[in-house]
Amino acid sequence: MLTVSQLYLFPIKSLGGIAVSSAVVTDRGFANDRRFMLTDENDKFLTIRNFPKMWLLQPSLESEMLRIASLDYKIEDLIIPAQPEGAADRTVTVWKEKVDAHGLGPDANAWFSEVLGIKCRLVYMPDESLRPVEASSGFRPAGKVTSFADAHPFLMIGEASLRDLNERYLANSAPGTDELAMARFRPNIVFTGGAPYQEDEIIDFTINGVSFTGLENCARCNVPNVDPVTGVATSREPLATLSKYRLKDRKIYFGRDLIHTGTGEVRVGDEIILV
Repeated sequence: MLTVSQLYLFPIKSLGGIAVSSAVVTDRGFANDRRFMLTDENDKFLTIRNFPKMWLLQPSLESEMLRIASLDYKIEDLIIPAQPEGAADRTVTVWKEKVDAHGLGPDANAWFSEVLGIKCRLVYMPDESLRPVEASSGFRPAGKVTSFADAHPFLMIGEASLRDLNERYLANSAPGTDELAMARFRPNIVFTGGAPYQEDEIIDFTINGVSFTGLENCARCNVPNVDPVTGVATSREPLATLSKYRLKDRKIYFGRDLIHTGTGEVRVGDEIILV
């Protein structure tokens, strides 16, 4: 039996995640997941890929507010509405896509600019802004939208897959090396049960009545090489280990990208029912 064992929200793209016991499924993914994003002065998105210290900015949800704390820079926490009001007032770029967004204003911009040491802006995706899901092949599933995620509403990884990776990684590491944490891979849904990499082959399934489809496997960039505790990429791991057995067509795969139909709630402990 496959069972949901961990759930994560990432309220602001590329910042730290929040472990939750349940999550509401909306039309574009989990509620409060990557509806915010940081951009540069030219409205182009910023990520851990280029600014790994973003990992050290930790959001937390407090009723209807979102608190952001810096784990390595002494500054008062930033507190903003978790679901800001206001229409889109600018167009931002995510990869090659143009997306309508609402700017949070000078106070939030100044806070992030000071902490990260770069001029940046915080934006929010209002409900009226609809960003289509697009697979790596260019295929766009009809009627599917997502937030400021790289491409898909959800990423799912099995605990067995991480255990297998850790066995391979530790076998070639110095004694006392720590295991790789699931957090490095930034999944939304983690499950227990099944074989390593079983998620690769999963297509249609339901969780608590919500229908999901595995659209494609997740090709990994350099983000997993950044230690979420330090915000530093100290080695080529875990991509170096993954490249030895998870490389296909010059891409390294780990995890499954999902789309969904319907809304509802997913909880830790829910069974994943394969269709």
